[in-house]
Amino acid sequence: MEATAVVALGAAPAAAQSGPPRSKDLIFLSGIGGWYPERRPKAGDVREQTRDALTIMKASLEKAGSSMEKVLKVSVALVDPEANWEPMNEEYEKFFPKRKPARSYWGATGFRRKGQLLQIDCIASVE
Repeated sequence: MEATAVVALGAAPAAAQSGPPRSKDLIFLSGIGGWYPERRPKAGDVREQTRDALTIMKASLEKAGSSMEKVLKVSVALVDPEANWEPMNEEYEKFFPKRKPARSYWGATGFRRKGQLLQIDCIASVE
């Protein structure tokens, strides 16, 4: 399952695109969920969901000609941040061992899929 993408200013029209939206040398990924029932039957905990979401992000970026090392900005919407921040952050750090992208996060009350604990967006460069 690939991430849902948002249209970027200056990006090519959707009909002309293949893969995530681009604006010159930037790629925009959004709506990467922490849990997809077709990938894993049970929702799992925030650690599993963080790993899944970031694995999907990594694969989507590589398919588009970028990488996790070229991620500039990450946004994380997180259910129950008081309980889920630390375990989410521990898994997140494993995907960005060297250079840390700018990151913002906010608490969420839930998502369309009951049991989903997070959703991630990113902006990455591509050369």
